[in-house]
Amino acid sequence: MNGKPEVLVWTDGACSGNPGPGGWAVLLRSGDRERELSGGEALTTNNRMELRAAIEALRALRRPARVVLTTDSEYVRLGITEWLPTWRARGWRTASGSAVRNRELWEELHRALEPHDVQWRWVRGHAGDPENERVDALARAACRDAAARPLGGPPR
Repeated sequence: MNGKPEVLVWTDGACSGNPGPGGWAVLLRSGDRERELSGGEALTTNNRMELRAAIEALRALRRPARVVLTTDSEYVRLGITEWLPTWRARGWRTASGSAVRNRELWEELHRALEPHDVQWRWVRGHAGDPENERVDALARAACRDAAARPLGGPPR
């Protein structure tokens, strides 16, 4: 096609309390190679972890790629495919005039997208999609790790 390799990506975020300790996870697949990534924060929200997962997935790609990114977050999928251009045109304001939440993460995600051709795919969470279930388990484990360390403490 365009010479870029194809990478399949699954992302998920989790949070215990909202806000509370949270985790994010990524599964990257290119051909028969796979890579898992995860991390967490001691005090965050579910939406922030969903965004962080997508950002870290795209940052992990070493060269421009054709990406099929699957998420169970309508917030992320709709935000990047529909809402972001309008928010930017309005000076990062919503239709009601309030400031867009998580602006710095949306800007980070927008920058991370630039070298790639990304197709966004939504899948219902907890509905039996094997890869979605896998990243969900990884995100929940990262959330537990984040909850186990002191606020602001280093990852274990």
